[in-house]
Amino acid sequence: MTASDPYENVPTAMVYDTFAETATRLSGYYNSLSNAAATPEERTRWWEKVMELRDTKRAVPAHDRARLIAHIEQWRLEITRIKDARG
Repeated sequence: MTASDPYENVPTAMVYDTFAETATRLSGYYNSLSNAAATPEERTRWWEKVMELRDTKRAVPAHDRARLIAHIEQWRLEITRIKDARG
């Protein structure tokens, strides 16, 4: 495993699967936060994150390994941040 490609021996198609699964998990957290929002504004803010995530996922080509990995790492950090904040 290298710093630039933690999926060094993994086919790009499987990296894309991890990318898609990570996006789905994060979207689920955002949806949950939207549904539990105390105000319409907060609900809207979380729903906008769902839509932004959807758009980002659609914009990254399945063969762009570097971008897939960058988003996987970013989204995993966001999932951890949300889980830590929820206790």
